Amino acid sequence: MVDVMSSFWGRIEDAINERDASSLRRKLTPRLAESVSIDLSNNDYLRLSRHPEVIAAGQEALALWGGSSSASPLVSGYTAAHAALEEQLAHWAGFSYGLVWNAGYSANQAVLGRLPKRGDLVLADRLIHQSMIDGILRSGVRLQRYRHLDIEHLEHLLAGERDADCNVFVVTESVFSVDGDYPDLKAIAALKDRYDFIWILDEAHAIGWYGEQGSGLAEAMQVAPQVDIMVGTLGKGLGSMGAFTLFHQASLRDYLINFSGEFIYSTYLAPVCAVAASKAVELTTLMSSQRAYWQARSRNFRRQISGAPTGDSPIVPILIGDAARTLSIAQLLSEYGFLVGAIRPPTVPTSSSRLRISLNIEISEADEGRLVSLLKEALV
Repeated sequence: MVDVMSSFWGRIEDAINERDASSLRRKLTPRLAESVSIDLSNNDYLRLSRHPEVIAAGQEALALWGGSSSASPLVSGYTAAHAALEEQLAHWAGFSYGLVWNAGYSANQAVLGRLPKRGDLVLADRLIHQSMIDGILRSGVRLQRYRHLDIEHLEHLLAGERDADCNVFVVTESVFSVDGDYPDLKAIAALKDRYDFIWILDEAHAIGWYGEQGSGLAEAMQVAPQVDIMVGTLGKGLGSMGAFTLFHQASLRDYLINFSGEFIYSTYLAPVCAVAASKAVELTTLMSSQRAYWQARSRNFRRQISGAPTGDSPIVPILIGDAARTLSIAQLLSEYGFLVGAIRPPTVPTSSSRLRISLNIEISEADEGRLVSLLKEALV
């Protein structure tokens, strides 16, 4: 008789040993609050998580609501703070309805795991986030992945399905989380005028950095009316915690409220997070005159680094290839005070490990110059 527990623990140990041998094992390293490193690894692009007005709003909400919503949203966890944030986000980004979630992963799981049904077709950019892939696969739909940012390939697939008797969904991120690039959203909007599809756009890494009001690339490229569902996060550019989805039709919001386990069966996002995010949205709308400068800084930084792709988003990938060398360079930069991401398989394909540098509005030109010099030496 097979010793089930021995087999289980052996499988776990083998998997960990395999990761150790390939220098890819993931470990948790606590980050200290008093760390003096220049943190270019996180997604707090506008540094709103530490903004005095966001902190003050959070402290006031903490005193009013406490540290938890203490219930699922359909019981008593849904508060006036959540409702106000939903209305604010929808108005901000040019939509009619909003819904707040505990996390971006949950939002994408629910939207893509519940709305497409078996027999439908999802056309997705090849590099969409894992949360989106997991949701799509759970739904049981037919999935076809078009080449990254290749609108012609997307149109080819749409044309081939013109007579199909099913719902067609097009799924993409705006700013991609690892490569920091983005598609031509106006071209996708033009395709929507010619083909009948449902457009789901994840704006997680564009919020705050693009648009007159700062709501993302859909605003900047004036395509929000064509986007059926926008997904965004509160924990990146808005410096809080949680996520949201925006809709033009109330029925989509109602459907997710009633059928998404991710929404129904968890204690809801703490009201303090909703209030902090609401204040962050207010502040973001006041930064419109600065966004062109941030984008120009990103373009200039990229021009100075050999191998860095062109672009103007806050996410700058630097392809290294080997995982161990990527970790080594990240460690070197850390020793000089710069914390950057070291992205390795399975997040990216084998031999495509890279540094992921997240620019933010507080890094000085002097520190940026030091980082450029260090990178030039390390990349030789």
